[in-house]
Amino acid sequence: MPGSTDSTVVFTDGACLNNPGPGGWAWAESTQRYSSGHEAHTTNQRMELMAVIQAIESNPGRLAIVSDSTYVVNCFKNRWWAGWRAKGWRNAKGEPVANQDLWRPLIEQVIDLRAGEIEMSWVKGHSGNAMNDLVDSLATEAARTQRSASV
Repeated sequence: MPGSTDSTVVFTDGACLNNPGPGGWAWAESTQRYSSGHEAHTTNQRMELMAVIQAIESNPGRLAIVSDSTYVVNCFKNRWWAGWRAKGWRNAKGEPVANQDLWRPLIEQVIDLRAGEIEMSWVKGHSGNAMNDLVDSLATEAARTQRSASV
């Protein structure tokens, strides 16, 4: 299991029907503590980012985030964020970084405001991991029904 013994482990996921289309996001620490939300018109990548943002905002202290999104995990693992900042929020092709409105506050939280408190790790989606399956189900339900849930 990722995370040090004093970290809260939180799984995250995003879902989108007819990408782009109705979307949902979710995070869960357990079946007794989770949250999900939705947007009427969005993309899967945006919902993956929103799930992590919401998990961070809802969980103070040391946090181990587990995501099936290589888009999210690789940004931190491979330090994409450092290149984006250095290049004025341009990607390797010189184009504006997509989803900056979500990336900027997420990177600020992880790198600047809560440096050393948040770690990211990847889990293969749809592989039988119970917590990943839970957040997938919550995010998909939020996208389908356009209803939020929290416990």
